[in-house]
Amino acid sequence: MAHLALDLNGTLATDGIVPPPIVERLHRLAVILDLHVLTADTFGTASTLAGLGVQLSLLGPEDQVAAKAAAVRALGAGQTAAIGNGMNDVAMLRDAALGILIMGREGAAVRALLAADVVVGTIEDALDLFLCPKRLMATLRTM
Repeated sequence: MAHLALDLNGTLATDGIVPPPIVERLHRLAVILDLHVLTADTFGTASTLAGLGVQLSLLGPEDQVAAKAAAVRALGAGQTAAIGNGMNDVAMLRDAALGILIMGREGAAVRALLAADVVVGTIEDALDLFLCPKRLMATLRTM
């Protein structure tokens, strides 16, 4: 993978706040992956990601499902992993080479679950799949 597309609210952030352990992981991941946060910035906190090594894309109120999917395709879907949890993440999770759904504190949309390749409990677990890639290899191993 070359790129990681991330939803902000409900995925990286809860109630608009990105916790310090997630910030630390983003710093570490920015060294090995191109990080892209795709968000409507519901809580107005996306600017707190400045300086974390992420490219921030603020999405307008129009079709966010299509906008997130288009961003993944523009990055090169075959080289992009995506992490999300909501209805507006469905096409992004489906179109990425690897779609990861997190259950998280805000829950997850069933349609997003069905579009994902891997499901984890928390954003920490999702990010750690890239920091400890053997975990991901074990999850995706086929018979």
